Amino acid sequence: MKKIQLGTSDLTVSRLGLGCMSLGTDARKAEKIIETALEEGINYFDTADLYDIGENEKIVGQALKQVRDQVVIATKVGNRWNENREGWSWDPSKAYIKEQVKQSLKRLDTDYIDLYQLHGGTIDDPIDETIEAFEELKQEGYIRYYGISSIRPNVIREFVKKSKITSIMMQYSILDRRPEEVFPILLDHHIHVIARGPVAKGLLTDRLLNKAGESIREKGYLDYTYEELEQLLKALKDNLTNERSMTAVALHYVLSNPAVGVVVPGASSVEQLKNNIKAVKEPPLSKEEIQYIRKIAKMNVYTQHR
Repeated sequence: MKKIQLGTSDLTVSRLGLGCMSLGTDARKAEKIIETALEEGINYFDTADLYDIGENEKIVGQALKQVRDQVVIATKVGNRWNENREGWSWDPSKAYIKEQVKQSLKRLDTDYIDLYQLHGGTIDDPIDETIEAFEELKQEGYIRYYGISSIRPNVIREFVKKSKITSIMMQYSILDRRPEEVFPILLDHHIHVIARGPVAKGLLTDRLLNKAGESIREKGYLDYTYEELEQLLKALKDNLTNERSMTAVALHYVLSNPAVGVVVPGASSVEQLKNNIKAVKEPPLSKEEIQYIRKIAKMNVYTQHR
C-alpha cells in the first residue's frame, strides 16, 4: 500500500484509509474489517465522537490497541449530543473541545490522538477560540495534529489563513468536483485533502445506477439529473473500464489530484473493503483519461458559504 506524508506533519499515512462510520456496532464484525485493513497495509483510520454516540471510537480503539504505534487514528469533535440522544447541536467552543478530547481518548483507550478534526464549522463560529483550543491540546500532548472536516469555502479560507491545520476532510468525487475550487490555496499551504465519498453513494462502482435509491431516481445527484447520470456513467464505463473497475476509476481520479493525501471510502463488510483495496492496486488513470473525465463531468461549484 502506497504511503504519503500528510501535509507538513510527520504522519505517514496510506493513500487508502478506512472511513470507520460504516463499521456498525457489531464489534466482532468491525474488528474483522479493521484486521483486513491492517493486513493490506492500511494505517489511517478515521472515526468521530458522533458516530454511534461514541461506540465507533470504542470499537476502533479496541481493534487498534495492539498496533497503536503503527497506525494513525483520526477522530472529530464539535457535535454535542442532546440529552435524549435523538439529535445534536453544534458547539465549536474552546471549553467543549477541551472537555471532549478527554472523552474521545478514554473511548479510544489511547494517550494521544494523531489527527483531531473539527467536525464541521460555519463562518459565524468563534474561529480564533477554536484554533486556540487545538493549539493548546497540541502543546499539552493530547493531540499530535489537527484539521477540519468542512466543504465550506469561506470557513476553509479562514482556517488556512489563521491556523496550522494539517488537513481538510472534504466530500470529493467525479460527481462532486466542488472541492477543486479550493485546491490551489491548499497546495500553496501544503495542506492535504482527506477525501470522503469518492464513490458517490455507490454510483461510481460497478453497480452504477443499480445502487441508486428512490431519491436519486427522482431528483438526481447534486446538480445531475437522473438522465445526465445515465449518460455520464455510461461514458465512463465505455471508455475507462477496459483494464480497471469503475471503483478504480473513481478512486484513482480522486488520488490523481496532488492536493489529495488520503481517500477514505467506508466499508461495512470485509468484501467491500477488499474491493476498494483491489481498486487502488489497478492501473492508475493516464493524463489523457483524467482530462477526458474533467471534460465530461460537471465542474460543480458551491453556491453557498462564499
